[in-house]
Amino acid sequence: MNMLEIRDLDVRYGHIQALKGISLDVAEGEIVALLGANGAGKTTLMRTISGLLRAHAGKVLLRGQEIQRTAADAIVRMGISQVPEGRRVFPTLSVWENLSLGGYTRGRAEVAQSLQQVWQMFPRLLERREQLAGTLSGGEQQMLVIGRALVARPRLLLLDEPSLGLAPIIVRDIFRSLRQIREQGMTVLLVEQNARMALKLADRAYVLETGTIRLQGSAAELLASPEVQATYLGHGAAHAA
Repeated sequence: MNMLEIRDLDVRYGHIQALKGISLDVAEGEIVALLGANGAGKTTLMRTISGLLRAHAGKVLLRGQEIQRTAADAIVRMGISQVPEGRRVFPTLSVWENLSLGGYTRGRAEVAQSLQQVWQMFPRLLERREQLAGTLSGGEQQMLVIGRALVARPRLLLLDEPSLGLAPIIVRDIFRSLRQIREQGMTVLLVEQNARMALKLADRAYVLETGTIRLQGSAAELLASPEVQATYLGHGAAHAA
């Protein structure tokens, strides 16, 4: 069964059309990568799925239910959590307080259980649970925002550029945690600048170009594609991986 279906989606900023009739699917338990240059429409798509932007036309369906006109807080309650680009922590709150805020739609017992899972996945956060989030390193803040999203117990996790601006050793730690998330059977839509690592992790992928889907296929197919290799897997990407 498809966890997420996008059908003929148009999104505009005034007179500028950011997404132009795109359609894609994410099956339950699948990791799908979304690749593309800056300005291709990747973050616009993520924000539309999570209810932060309104579509001009088309449909967004979660397990067959249309959600494109649903409020963002209701979408969280329905099971979609987004990890936005830019590591948006609450800097004056502790690590524990930041994580607890992720469970505002859940009961105490569920939050407590989710916190234990986050501590196991990110033991560094457990060590720093009383520390103010604003004093964490960039990598630790990225772990924190992923953990906060997981505390909500999502059906679908949206990850927007989780490795952006991080040192290679920290990127490896982040992707190690994403593999753990994969092993737990969670459904993930991943926007990621490091195309090589994203394709090694994902089941399938789509390539966006100026608001349209340029390529799609299995991750292995796109990893072997000459066009993808030339555009996204050049010397810099290979070095980063």
